[in-house]
Amino acid sequence: MLEGIITGFSTAFTLANVGWVLFGCLAGTLIGMLPGLGPITAIALMIPVSYSLDPAGGLIMMAGVYYGAVFGGSTSAILINAPGVASTVATSFDGYPMARDGQAGRALAIAAYASFAGGTLGAVALMLFAGYLAALALAFQSPEYTLLLLLALSSVVVFASSSARLPSLVTLLIGLMLGTIGTDQLAGIPRFTFDRLDLADGLNFVLVVMATFALAEAFRMVLQDDPPVLPDVSAKQLRLSLNRTRRLAPVVGRSSAIGFITGVLPGAGATLASFFAYDVEKRVGDGSREAGVAAPESANNAASTGSFVPLLTLGIPGSGTTAVLLGVMLSYGLQPGPRLLSEQPEIFWGVIASMYLGNLFLLALNLPLIPLLARLLRIRSTLLIPLIIGFSLIGVYLTTLNGFDLYLMLGLALLALALRWFAFPLAPLLLGFILSGLLEENARRTLFLAEGGFEMLLDRPAFLVLAILLVLVWLVPLWQRFRARQD
Repeated sequence: MLEGIITGFSTAFTLANVGWVLFGCLAGTLIGMLPGLGPITAIALMIPVSYSLDPAGGLIMMAGVYYGAVFGGSTSAILINAPGVASTVATSFDGYPMARDGQAGRALAIAAYASFAGGTLGAVALMLFAGYLAALALAFQSPEYTLLLLLALSSVVVFASSSARLPSLVTLLIGLMLGTIGTDQLAGIPRFTFDRLDLADGLNFVLVVMATFALAEAFRMVLQDDPPVLPDVSAKQLRLSLNRTRRLAPVVGRSSAIGFITGVLPGAGATLASFFAYDVEKRVGDGSREAGVAAPESANNAASTGSFVPLLTLGIPGSGTTAVLLGVMLSYGLQPGPRLLSEQPEIFWGVIASMYLGNLFLLALNLPLIPLLARLLRIRSTLLIPLIIGFSLIGVYLTTLNGFDLYLMLGLALLALALRWFAFPLAPLLLGFILSGLLEENARRTLFLAEGGFEMLLDRPAFLVLAILLVLVWLVPLWQRFRARQD
């Protein structure tokens, strides 16, 4: 392994590849900042550029585009509450309120440092444990994924405050129902489409998130007319004090571990990792907004790095983004898997080594931009609100190229505004919508495997552990009620 690591650094640190890392990080960051565009779009736009490069340089550039887009996606989530990338939805929960309170610079700085730390820790773990984690990924199949997704959904409701459990459950169910709209992928039967071809492919993620967050927030600003406090962003806000660093270090460490392990599992990805990390931090941490920004940002960047484990070692794409990367590798004539490590170690280790350099570039590129970006919020609300609405409409239309989706987006935004008006949280709705398809697909496969009896599932160690955890989570409300009566 040591020889491979040396080979990887010698490949990544050539002048040409250093330049491609920088180019990929810059392009990915700029594209990721635009609401509605994400890592998949960024990589797709860079595919023509990659064809002119050698395999090592092309994959190093594409990897930079990937984690650069995830790194930059937090900007629009924090500044205008428009998380066009699924993995930055959790960042907006505390990041946008910080920006509204005049702490946009601090929120962006914490996001940048946490992203850097998460990506770097993920790269270290990838280098040390790639082979072992590939075996762990193989142990997770549909039954384990079903319980993992149920655990994520249950925790959103169970660990909410007692008064917020019912509203959280309601919005979670709304999100799950929205995720069922479209054509059943297994049976090929349209569901809840009302005979409209526009709904045959289901609801687009960008449409739902822009409607429930960006457009609904613009409507709320119009109705309430409460402009935020927006002081100038000074260099002092970009520096973290020693006390704040000590307080956030455990948050970043926990969230990076959660993110990396979740990213290793095929199909889980950075979105689930960011929600998991945010939820864990709200339960075990101090509940501060700063921790609420640091947790999902470190987790989604660590997960982006972790997703290279199944891609490079098994040839299994763990997400839509790594599926596109797999296509790029195949176009080079490369076959990801065990043979890639033994026959072309300079590519395998070169991509991993380039991640260290890429994370340094991302931090160096983003920190100087923070004061400039934060000034966007100083625009008067009479201009800011039309800009948010315009970004939302353009982002959705360019994604779907369907005028019907704009009317649908308006309806969802009004629904989200009504839910917020009556104090229903929107985070469970987004989580339910995002995980609905994965849950249905894996639950169906699990039921098919269990046709001979559920006893066979209990012979799977990972399934048994997750089942016990799920039951314990469901017992938490009963335990809390019992403790309250005892007191």
